[in-house]
Amino acid sequence: MGKSKEEFMQMAIDLAKENVEKGNGGPFGAIIVKNGEIIATGANHVTTSNDPTAHAEVTAIRNACKELNSFQLDDCEIYSSCEPCPMCLGAIYWARPKALYFAADKNDAAKAGFDDSFIYKEIKLDYSDRYILTQQINAKDKLKPFEVWDVSSLKLEY
Repeated sequence: MGKSKEEFMQMAIDLAKENVEKGNGGPFGAIIVKNGEIIATGANHVTTSNDPTAHAEVTAIRNACKELNSFQLDDCEIYSSCEPCPMCLGAIYWARPKALYFAADKNDAAKAGFDDSFIYKEIKLDYSDRYILTQQINAKDKLKPFEVWDVSSLKLEY
């Protein structure tokens, strides 16, 4: 008999805890499961890899896609020790798993110093009101990459 959702979640939580204890990064862990088997894991390595995108979920997605030799996580489930941040949630949607499960929520993360509410607010703002200068430049050829994509015989739809 395979592991339950609760057992996979506990593994993600244990991974997050061990990540902190080993000094590898923040308190986040993620496990990707397909057909009841663990395909890949990931933990937060932002500070040890100097990579602000090295969150647990993104790392797990990268590892799983490599393992599956696919850019999508068809029929996979993601177990995350904490509700994914906006970046990770976007990556999860692009990876197209069948399910996402998490333990602690974004409010729990905020209490521990990982507050993403600023990013959620920024996404809704007009470009001119954002904290980071955000401005569209209407370059003459701005649509050219899409036009080339549209007629390319090399494209692989995703």
